[in-house]
Amino acid sequence: MDFNKKIMRKAIALSIQNIKNGGGPFGAVIVKDGKIIATGVNRVTANTDPTAHAEVTAIRKASKKLGTFDLAGCDIYTSCEPCPMCLGAIYWAHLDKMFYGNTKTDAKKIGFDDSFIYDEIDLKPEKRKLLTTQLLQNEAIVAFENWMKDEDKVKY
Repeated sequence: MDFNKKIMRKAIALSIQNIKNGGGPFGAVIVKDGKIIATGVNRVTANTDPTAHAEVTAIRKASKKLGTFDLAGCDIYTSCEPCPMCLGAIYWAHLDKMFYGNTKTDAKKIGFDDSFIYDEIDLKPEKRKLLTTQLLQNEAIVAFENWMKDEDKVKY
């Protein structure tokens, strides 16, 4: 059997099982060197955590297991095309490849519509629906200046 299909079927099975466990219909699997490193399911409502999406949960577990924030060399299989938050997390984790089952359009059809977020991202902050005000930039910049001077920093 094709390895990619086998792992994708695992992500899909996790998404189906998670519904029975009070979670959302999403599952994810992270693989490195042909071995499953971590899995994740959507626990947003179960954990009352809006960031507990399947992909983020799997990334957190994989990072902990491997002892690194850099998951280069790993691939992620997710039962659905990631939302903007999860896609951002996948990029920040430096995953090599992503495979997905359902599309964001499929998700929209069952009530998981992220299109408003994609639309908002393209707008300037003052044009977004979320009221946004910049405050104390001249004080906040000190942290960035200190970061640039820190010779022991770990870049990510």
